[in-house]
Amino acid sequence: MKISSRKGFGAQVVCLSFWSILALAQSSDLLQNLAECKAGRDTCDRSRLSQSEAMDVALAVHGRNVVNCRNSYDSCDRSKLTEPETIALAVADHERNVSDCNEGMWSCDRSKLTQLEARDMAAAQQQRNLANCRNGWSTCDRSTLTPAETAEVNIARGQLNASDCADGSGPCDQAKLTPSQTRDAIAAELRRNAQNCVEGWDQCDHSKLTPLQAKQTAYSEHQRNLSACKDGQATCVFAKLSAAEAKALADAEHKRNYTACLKGLGYCDPSRLTLEEARTIHAGD
Repeated sequence: MKISSRKGFGAQVVCLSFWSILALAQSSDLLQNLAECKAGRDTCDRSRLSQSEAMDVALAVHGRNVVNCRNSYDSCDRSKLTEPETIALAVADHERNVSDCNEGMWSCDRSKLTQLEARDMAAAQQQRNLANCRNGWSTCDRSTLTPAETAEVNIARGQLNASDCADGSGPCDQAKLTPSQTRDAIAAELRRNAQNCVEGWDQCDHSKLTPLQAKQTAYSEHQRNLSACKDGQATCVFAKLSAAEAKALADAEHKRNYTACLKGLGYCDPSRLTLEEARTIHAGD
């Protein structure tokens, strides 16, 4: 009887475990279906929803429609909005249109602006055009400028042209420079050329260097060549080295060659070893 009881109890445990697993699987499946319905996916099976779940899904769908309407999506269904939501949407649409008009966007609908908003839009458009003219952009319409704005634009364009000439960047028109601006532009160009020469850049014109600048450039060129020779670069011109520099490089190369031959690492030219160095190497063999 004891054995039978244990067997019966074991069967009950197995049965309960099976139903627990089945219940968990069904619960997970229902939760997944609920998520699909809230997301508005085609895989949603509304018949499997409880009454409270159906209400939650309806709220989620409605909320998504409100967002779609606020974003002007094609999926917006205005007929499903409540009266407060419809009013809020109308207010948001109007404010967005006002903003679009003030920023000069193509989506602007001027017919929906009030008289005051239309005046504000015109003022914003005028300021935007003024900025375009001052910056020399192609979108500038000078015909809409007032005499005072035209004078302001001419001054700004003159300053911008002077800056372009001095910096060596942008469309410089030297014919429009004042005498002082011309002097500043020439001085800036000479400083820029001197810097290019010292740094070894291509935009260097040696003929425009002052004696001091030429001396500084020659020193920099010599140092770059010396560095190239020390590093074994192809740009090295040994003929431009001083006797002391050439000897120092030769001594360094001789030492490197001896070390390479001695350790068996690197390029070794035995023919350049002294007799003592050669005996030292052979003694270690």
